[in-house]
Amino acid sequence: QVQLVESGGGSVQAGGSLKLSCAASGYLFSTCGMGWYRQAPGKERELVSTISNDGTTTYANSVKGRFTISQDYAKNTLYLQMNSLKTEDTAVYYCTARRCTDGINYWGQGTQVTVSS
Repeated sequence: QVQLVESGGGSVQAGGSLKLSCAASGYLFSTCGMGWYRQAPGKERELVSTISNDGTTTYANSVKGRFTISQDYAKNTLYLQMNSLKTEDTAVYYCTARRCTDGINYWGQGTQVTVSS
């Protein structure tokens, strides 16, 4: 099992920045990458960004150039630096870790990000 705990969410004005953190614990050797998803009210959950064990990153087009995913292996912590935030970035952000054997994600409890105009 892998446990994920997000932090760093909050309220910010459009154009501002936030940095999300995700502390991971448990059988981390069983994972093959981590990522961030988000879910806005009334919308489906969407993939925001991923980082693989070799450091390869991906981003949704809507956040490319504004968000940066990174990982501190020594601290077992995943980050999402979010700059130039827009009102449409308002959502609950979830940290995930992908299990190598079957690709199923472990999920954190989520952290709320609210961007106001």
